[in-house]
Amino acid sequence: MAKKFGDKLRRFNPFTRPATLEELPKPLPANPDQRLVKVYVEGYEDVAFWRGIFDHFQNPYLRFEISVPNRADLPKGKKVLMGMIPRSSEELILCVDSDFDFLFADRTEQSREVNAARYMFHTYAYATENFLCYAPSLHNICVKATKNDTRIFDFVHFMHEYSCTIYPLFLWYAYSAQLATENVFPLIDFKSAVRIGYLDLENNGEKTLAWLQKNVAKREEMLRRRNPKMIEPMLEFEQQLKSRGLTPENAYLFMHGHTLMDNVVMILLNSVCEKLRQMSIAKITASKKQGVALKNEMSNYTNSLRSIRDVLLDNENYTKCPLYKRLQRDIEKYIARTIWNMKRSGEIRDDSTWTILRNMRQG
Repeated sequence: MAKKFGDKLRRFNPFTRPATLEELPKPLPANPDQRLVKVYVEGYEDVAFWRGIFDHFQNPYLRFEISVPNRADLPKGKKVLMGMIPRSSEELILCVDSDFDFLFADRTEQSREVNAARYMFHTYAYATENFLCYAPSLHNICVKATKNDTRIFDFVHFMHEYSCTIYPLFLWYAYSAQLATENVFPLIDFKSAVRIGYLDLENNGEKTLAWLQKNVAKREEMLRRRNPKMIEPMLEFEQQLKSRGLTPENAYLFMHGHTLMDNVVMILLNSVCEKLRQMSIAKITASKKQGVALKNEMSNYTNSLRSIRDVLLDNENYTKCPLYKRLQRDIEKYIARTIWNMKRSGEIRDDSTWTILRNMRQG
C-alpha cells in the first residue's frame, strides 16, 4: 500500500526523484523521407511560438524540431544563439527576437551579425510578444476568454492612437539604446512613461489616451531640455528607422515586448473582458430560468471561461501582420533553397521537380 502511494506521489510531484532519460519515452522514429532540421530558440516560452510558425511550413521533405539549445549546461538566451551562428546550417537553424537589431540595420555590431546570418531567423517585430499583441487579433482573445463576441471596444483604433502617442518617446528610447550607454533614456524610464495604469472604456479609451499624452509630453519636454545636442542627430536617426518600416502607427510592434504585453495590452484585455463577462452574466440573470436551472446555466458559463493571459499566449492570429509576412518570406526562401539543394545532391530521388513544386504548393 505504501509503495503504491509513493508511486502516485512521485507521479504528481516531479521533484521527489526526477526520471532519468533512460526511463522516459523514446522519440518516435523519424520519417526516412524527411530531413530533420533542428530549430533552436531562446527559451522555453519561445518553443510554442516558433512551433506555431513552422506549422505553416509543413512539407514532405523537411521536419522541423523546435527546442532550446541542447547542451549539458542548459544555456538559453539570445547571446547563446548568437554564439551558435558559425555552426548554423541547412540542418541547424536559429530563431531569435529581433529586439532592435532589424531597426538598427548595421548601426551596431550585433545588428550587423544578426542581419547577415544566413540561417538565423528573427521576428522583425521587437519580440514574439509583439506579434501576440497584434491589434487586429485582440478582439478574438476576448471572445475566447469570455465566450462573448459583442464588440464594445475598438482595439485597432486604440492601438493606433496609443502607438502615435508614445512615438516620440519610442524614438528617444531607441536612440538611447543604440548608444554605447543607455543613460539618456533607459528601459525602466521608458516602461514607466508608456504604461497605461487603467482603461476608461468610454469613448474607446479617450480619457486614458489623454492622460497618457500628458505624461508623454512632460517626459519628452524633459528629455529635450536635458539633451539639446541630441535633437538634431535624432531627426536623422528617425529617417533611418522609417526606411526600415517604422511609422508612428506601428511603433507598438517595435517597442519592448514585455512592456507592451504586461503594461498595455493586458490592461486593455482585463478591462474589456471584465465588462463582457458582466454582460453575459446579466443576460443569464435576466433570463426566465430560475432556481437550479439558473444555477446550472451560470455554472456552465463560468466553467467555460479561460485565463486571458493563457489565451493571449496561445494567439496565432498575427499572420496578416506585415512584419510576419517578412518572416514568412525568409522561411519560404530557406525552404525552397534547401529542398533544391537536396534535389541536386540526390537526397530527393523519386520526385521530379514538378512533383516537388506541386507538393510544396499543397503543403
